[in-house]
Amino acid sequence: MKKMVCAAIAAGAFLVLANPIVTASAAETSAVVANYKDGKQYTTLSREATEEPQVMEFFSFFCPHCYDFENVYHMTDVFKKQLPENGKMVKYHVDFMGGELGSQLTQAWAVAITLGVQQKVAPLLFEGIQKTRTIQNLEGIRQAFIQAGVTAEEFDSAWNSFIVKSLTAQQRKLAADVELRSVPSVVVNGKYMVKTEGLEADSIESFIKEYGQVVKFLLGKK
Repeated sequence: MKKMVCAAIAAGAFLVLANPIVTASAAETSAVVANYKDGKQYTTLSREATEEPQVMEFFSFFCPHCYDFENVYHMTDVFKKQLPENGKMVKYHVDFMGGELGSQLTQAWAVAITLGVQQKVAPLLFEGIQKTRTIQNLEGIRQAFIQAGVTAEEFDSAWNSFIVKSLTAQQRKLAADVELRSVPSVVVNGKYMVKTEGLEADSIESFIKEYGQVVKFLLGKK
């Protein structure tokens, strides 16, 4: 079994000096999009496509590249811009980093989704895990939610709720279904996984742009 890891997405790891996307003309950009191929920029999974257009991102609060993906590259915003009117953006946490605390964070993310506080609590959890290292256990997670404006009673009630336990199980099942091996990982329409190593860019800006173009291309596939 392949080791599951936090995949490097720093632009420097994927720089290709030929065909710089950032300076391509409209015609050249169209040609690049037309040449996106299964096995290079994306992989087709053995799953049925979702009925509605969907971008599904897997991440871990322990993953430094996931931190950059969200807080430096702002990829969630990039993906949302590619979605059609009936499209959906979802983010799921994974268990395979951080041991028991990683597993608790998957459940905590289910709490955040249930209470609708993902944008408020995510920066605090990233900070507490990777920067200040103040989150060492469930109580540390709980305090991050309280800092985000959730009452202790709201957190405790949600933590033990059926809906949170179901959503926690759903996150784990989906990660297993797509045979996830690294994060951050993006699956489009439930069937196509972006291959970060297949993206060509000569800067962070062009890397972000091409990632968005690949996602847009895959949103049009069923």
